[in-house]
Amino acid sequence: MLKKDTFLGAFLNGLIYENPTFTLMLGMCPTLGITTAAMNGVGMGLATTVVLVFSNLFISMLRNIIPDKVRIPSYIVIIASFVTMIDLLMQAFLPSLRAALGTYIQLIVVNCIIFARAESFAAKNPPIQAIGDGLGMGLGFTWAITLLSCIRELIGSGSIFGFRLMPEAYQPMAIMNQVPGGFITLGILLILVNMIKAAIGRHNQARKEELA
Repeated sequence: MLKKDTFLGAFLNGLIYENPTFTLMLGMCPTLGITTAAMNGVGMGLATTVVLVFSNLFISMLRNIIPDKVRIPSYIVIIASFVTMIDLLMQAFLPSLRAALGTYIQLIVVNCIIFARAESFAAKNPPIQAIGDGLGMGLGFTWAITLLSCIRELIGSGSIFGFRLMPEAYQPMAIMNQVPGGFITLGILLILVNMIKAAIGRHNQARKEELA
């Protein structure tokens, strides 16, 4: 694994190694609430990515200026500013997607992924690494909730991105369009991710023993 003090290392860390959804278990509110359609997952993920990248950048640039006592309020102001911009842009150019996501767009302001990266990474690293971290975490969140959304939409509606894939005789499972369906799908994906990680870990350990 690449060191996190480089742009590529910080990017891959969020994208794969410390994925905010499957590893850090952050941002569960939108993960379970809006992932009933694939387009919702893409829209929420990309909106969060933009906020992450720019808030990380500004917090990193101002990290030596912001007094420690007011750092949290300062982070809120920075993050809320970018969330407001994204919200207004979506209302202007993507009104249907904005309507589908509802208040979850405004709730990006208090998304624990944003605050976690601001406090643990952006406030301690130079701007380039902070951008890489924001981009990696954002796109890691995007692909994770899009995968979750695709599975829920396919089982719950028989389609993905609005294109019907299941035969006409298929009876959709209504529970997949509700919050319990999100819990079930996320739980199954977490089991699969942990099984893959364990298999990779065993393989790497076996390789080390062979080379020793």
